[in-house]
Amino acid sequence: MAGFMGFLNRQAYALMRIVVGFLFLWHGAQKLFAFPMAMPPGVPAFITYIAGPIELIGGALVMIGLFTRWAAFLCSGLMAVAYWMAHGTKALLPIQNGGELAVLYCFVFLFISTQGGGLWSSESGRGGK
Repeated sequence: MAGFMGFLNRQAYALMRIVVGFLFLWHGAQKLFAFPMAMPPGVPAFITYIAGPIELIGGALVMIGLFTRWAAFLCSGLMAVAYWMAHGTKALLPIQNGGELAVLYCFVFLFISTQGGGLWSSESGRGGK
């Protein structure tokens, strides 16, 4: 039974990594290409040109499982900075300041950075951990 549960855990982790990377890359696409929708007016250029590439490329790398640990760690750091720049100064709790998504991304990416690519990753095909 333990072998079966371990297999299910690896599959669930792989699905989480793929879905989180996929969702995150669209934040970068929105910033860089105004696709699938444009950013609200007044977003500072440094957010577009620093956060956009990290979100797009980092999300894609996490999704396909290539350089997963480094990409996820960078994305986690970006979300920590984003939280404190955009949300943390408004109110103490994420429910109050609208920063729940940034906190979730931060800690999910931190978890992914500790686990690596895992099952269904480009790294597993080339012998990486």
